Amino acid sequence: MSVSWADTYAEQRPKAVALYGQAKGVIAGGVGHDVRHNAIAPMYIEHARGSRKWDVDGNEYIDYGMGNGALLLGHSHPAAIQAVQETVEKGLHFGNDHPRMVEWAGLIHELIPCAERVRFDNSGTEGTMLALRLARAYTGRTKVLRFEGHFSGWHDYVGKGAYPPFDKAVSLGIPQSTLDTILVIPADLDQVERTLRGDRDIAAVMLEPSGASWGTVPLTAAFNRGLRELTTRYEVPLIYDEVITGFRYSPGGYQGLIGVTPDLAVLGKIVTGGLPGGAVVGCAEIMKQFDYTGDREHDRYGRVSHLGTFNANPLSTASGIASLRLVADGSPGAQADRMADLLRRGMEEILEGEGAAGYAYGDSSVFHVYLEAYPGSGAKSRADLHTTDAATLKGIPGQVVTAFQRNLNIRGVDLMSYTGGLTSAAHTREDVDQTLTAFQETIQTLLETRVIGRVG
Repeated sequence: MSVSWADTYAEQRPKAVALYGQAKGVIAGGVGHDVRHNAIAPMYIEHARGSRKWDVDGNEYIDYGMGNGALLLGHSHPAAIQAVQETVEKGLHFGNDHPRMVEWAGLIHELIPCAERVRFDNSGTEGTMLALRLARAYTGRTKVLRFEGHFSGWHDYVGKGAYPPFDKAVSLGIPQSTLDTILVIPADLDQVERTLRGDRDIAAVMLEPSGASWGTVPLTAAFNRGLRELTTRYEVPLIYDEVITGFRYSPGGYQGLIGVTPDLAVLGKIVTGGLPGGAVVGCAEIMKQFDYTGDREHDRYGRVSHLGTFNANPLSTASGIASLRLVADGSPGAQADRMADLLRRGMEEILEGEGAAGYAYGDSSVFHVYLEAYPGSGAKSRADLHTTDAATLKGIPGQVVTAFQRNLNIRGVDLMSYTGGLTSAAHTREDVDQTLTAFQETIQTLLETRVIGRVG
């Protein structure tokens, strides 16, 4: 009797299994982030460097999670580490503004096209919440228009639309009155126009410009240009969630890559070089709502209030400055893009060669793999597979996702989430070759065990 991948996964990780047993007794839900949930045991990582990380059991992984997308330069980049070490000796936190905060904002202002003004916060979730507050204050309207499958954090005002079925709340505990302020439609420009024309209470359109869930359901530059035209025509602020795409798709983010300037953008992850933090950036006309005028009535009732103990904290600022200085010339992104392109091409060749009902795709330094569950759709050709919609691309059965991820894990490869990942400037051709070997063995296993289907 052959040993299952689940048995192999557990046998390779006895310390992780023991830790998970302890964690379930003290950590709510057993994990620190829902994406890390694993019925056997999540990974417990001890250290990481470059493109690799090592867990408590000594297993080594080529990492395509890269700190949930935060580490374009790779793990433990010397410049970021040195900047933090030099800063930590001066103090962990001052509870005040500090000179380097202004320097950091200046770098963002230079790189991101829409960043006439910068406001620091502590995460992507905080950023999208703050951006929506700004848009509502600016327009005097209430609703946000979102697209199916797009993820912009976990707060209530993005409480539906991220997961199928897209018209249902993503969590318990979100008031119906809040859900009623969220409109979710397919990413179709005709539907956008009908919605904007028919509902004049829309305060903003907010989206991931590369497509739903870091490009799992991709969008085009043409779509973004059309959306910019429509939001301008109907005077609705356009908000780009660039938590993943910011600085990754180009030093100027997705907006810098395609030449479309939103009214507001939310930055996170790479903006700090991998430490907690983020920023909302945008045009001065909207961002001036933060300004104090000295008029007591205005300063109490006529401005957007925003607080945050750790906004632009010294350590995140130091890491952010060091990282953005390196990212600014575009070379780290270019290296990451090259490695992702090699991966996508190699994966597609393997899927075609094995006759698997699936395909690899993605932009920039991002890769995704679509896999159909056994017996598959009976697609007569590989081209037929590409007729999938948002619900299908985001609705790959859980057993397929789990089997795909864990089979890669036991072969020394870790993904970001779902069936995709991101490369960094630290990834090499050797990493790609090793990953493709693990990928082919994984696809063969999934076909043999009838987890995924074949074409035809």
